[in-house]
Amino acid sequence: MSETIKIDTSGFSCPQPALMARQALQKAGKGVVEVKVDSNTACENVSRTANNMGWKVTFGQPSGDTYLLRIEK
Repeated sequence: MSETIKIDTSGFSCPQPALMARQALQKAGKGVVEVKVDSNTACENVSRTANNMGWKVTFGQPSGDTYLLRIEK
């Protein structure tokens, strides 16, 4: 079983969170990648990027403006 990759994109403005997520997804190839984002825009952009790459996105409970995206393939 592969290890979950976790990245924190808090504090970065778009498009940086989506680019960081894309790089992590390409590196992983498959498995689970968890991405922490701190804005609704970053949440939407990371989700769109992952979906376009064929990954499934589920959302964790937001805490304030922080979202945890669980991305699986």
